[in-house]
Amino acid sequence: MHLERRILVTGGAGFLGSHLCDRLLESGAHVICIDNFFTGTHLNVGHLHGHPHFELIRHDVCLPLYIEVDEIYNLACPASPIHYQRDPVQTTKTSVLGAINMLGLAKRCKAKIFQASTSEVYGDPAVHPQTEEYWGNVNPIGSRSCYDEGKRCAETLFFDYRRQHAMPIKVGRIFNAYGPRMHPNDGRVVSTFIVQALTRQDITLFGDGLQTRAFCYVDDMVEGFIRLMATGDAVTGPINLGNPDEFTMAELAAKIVEITGSPSRIVHRALPEDDPKQRRPDISRANELLRWSPTVRLEEGLAKTIAYFEQLLSTKDVQALTSRNV
Repeated sequence: MHLERRILVTGGAGFLGSHLCDRLLESGAHVICIDNFFTGTHLNVGHLHGHPHFELIRHDVCLPLYIEVDEIYNLACPASPIHYQRDPVQTTKTSVLGAINMLGLAKRCKAKIFQASTSEVYGDPAVHPQTEEYWGNVNPIGSRSCYDEGKRCAETLFFDYRRQHAMPIKVGRIFNAYGPRMHPNDGRVVSTFIVQALTRQDITLFGDGLQTRAFCYVDDMVEGFIRLMATGDAVTGPINLGNPDEFTMAELAAKIVEITGSPSRIVHRALPEDDPKQRRPDISRANELLRWSPTVRLEEGLAKTIAYFEQLLSTKDVQALTSRNV
């Protein structure tokens, strides 16, 4: 007789998903990880193979799934522009059909379900910092729209399932998570700058480098997921999950050059379409409802992330990642 919680993690072989699987297994749960390996990799969950309470299934959330679970964390979706713009129609399908299929599974199983939403629902914000009440400033037809609008529609579905079927839902809006197991070719600023610095390439700053982001280390982010999922039925979200400490891209590049001791030069490139000029979460709601705030400072988190990439770049594993057309 199985007494442990059976928890499904979609996108579980990805960056955030694999860390979440680790934490849930440590808590005594039985974890079922599904991934279609579009951006996820076996390297992220290889250490879990053979674990008596871990299952790995290759599956695409755009297709229905019929299993028995108690909780669902829906993290499946490419999350960096270079990945989600490669097949934008599929990106929208993953967000929308994935939400429909996972909500259907949760409804059938009477399972609590968490949606990994994103700060991208705020678009290029006209309000700073961003609160959950802000409806956003999103271009519905731009090159980033497949992700931004897909995630917005997924939130709509979650709250309509809540209203229509009294489902226990949780929606967390992720602000710029980073840490070990990021894909070296994902195009995100932290991984890109680190790889460029470690390989002594020029560090590419888009625009004037004064656009801002707030970076949250992966351990803090996963803690936020778990605390949100543990709340009572009255707490649905959306809740911002991120670090309110704001840095310009130029400051981030300088920190990475300093920590790595790299001789890399900083060069400027044209700003991509619809790239937000500023991004910082108001986490008052997370403070109040989850008793959560980040604890890992940027310098500490960057040091751990750089150590991961140093090891990755020194092994053959990186060849398997960097040779993929993603």
